[in-house]
Amino acid sequence: MVAGIVAEIIAAGSELLTPFRLDSNSLYLTAELNALGVACRRKQVVGDRQEDLAGAMREALGRADLVFVTGGLGPTDDDVTRPAAAAATGAALVAEAGLAESLRRRFAARGWAMPERNLRQAERLDGAEILPNPNGSAPGQWLPLQRAALCLLPGPPRELRPMWAAEVAPRVQRWCAARGLAPVPLAARQLTVAGRPESAVDEIAAPIYGRYPEVETTILAASPGEIELHLRAPAPRSARLEALLAELAAALAPAVFTTSGEPLEAVVGARLRARGQTLAVAESCTGGLLAGRVTAVAGASDYFPGGVVSYGNEVKARELGVRRETLEAFGAVSAECAAEMAAGLRRRWGVDWALAITGIAGPGGGSAEKPVGTVFIALAGPETWRAEPEVQRCRLSGERDRIRRWSTTLALEALRQALGDGPAKPAR
Repeated sequence: MVAGIVAEIIAAGSELLTPFRLDSNSLYLTAELNALGVACRRKQVVGDRQEDLAGAMREALGRADLVFVTGGLGPTDDDVTRPAAAAATGAALVAEAGLAESLRRRFAARGWAMPERNLRQAERLDGAEILPNPNGSAPGQWLPLQRAALCLLPGPPRELRPMWAAEVAPRVQRWCAARGLAPVPLAARQLTVAGRPESAVDEIAAPIYGRYPEVETTILAASPGEIELHLRAPAPRSARLEALLAELAAALAPAVFTTSGEPLEAVVGARLRARGQTLAVAESCTGGLLAGRVTAVAGASDYFPGGVVSYGNEVKARELGVRRETLEAFGAVSAECAAEMAAGLRRRWGVDWALAITGIAGPGGGSAEKPVGTVFIALAGPETWRAEPEVQRCRLSGERDRIRRWSTTLALEALRQALGDGPAKPAR
């Protein structure tokens, strides 16, 4: 990381303060800044109040060397980034005739008359460089100040990302060079664990990463059932980073499913393809989510013919061969039912592996014996692996979506573990 070069990111837009929109730009910018060796020390979201946004910029410029503001460069009344930047820096807004003409041509090419309010997008901060935007109507701006630089970027990612690559990244590099600072890019790695709680992972990992103070280690419960360990260090210390990665992977095995960021479904798919084996799924409470994850991987048709959403008992019996006696004696949410779902699907479809999930995702439907979050996952495989399906009973917590997603992770992890030990291309 470059010593003394600190960046902050401000995402402008009241929509980002609602449950309906996420700020994804700051994630992209952080990764790009880190690749250049610039530390991002703070991010914030500010609504469409000019005084609030101006205050946020003023404070950030007092702390950081580089301040990036995303969004609020459109033509409407709630697009206040330009006047807020003027208020924060003391730079006047000046009309840019070339920008105005470019906007008129853009509208004319579409056969539209340009509303006068679009002329707001032709206002430039005095002293700023215009950053062309071939993908939208809002140009960006780069304003060097006495001790810092302010960069205004459009909000839509399809506009921001090309602008960063073509216009902003070179300016950041020149800005660092002008101050005699050679960027030190970061080396970064990710290790992901399935099926263990965050506290259990950290109990094993903390004594190890504590011996590597030069490597920044972050543990995230990124997705239900999955824990990510992110490792970062200056590139000259990458050997230490790799040593830490190897130690952590060994200590957390066999729960580690990737050290390079692939999703669990991609890891499982690669192993199935390498072995020339096939998978089908039978889902009750997850309602197709497991099949959705499997088919999210390009080329999944090589090993995945399909699945059955057997939400009702009649479908379990008719399509999967679950015995009615089993349903009556043990219920649809039971180890016995899950085992017959997996075994029946594998037998009827002639696949190598079959995964089945049945459970109570909530919010209702639970009982004292089987509370909400009770899930049974069954894996049926080649006879050379096991004669009977392997079934695990899980007690998962949280809301409905979390339980359903967690169930699919545990199912895929069960298959991954089995594939690690199983033979290639067994006889069916």
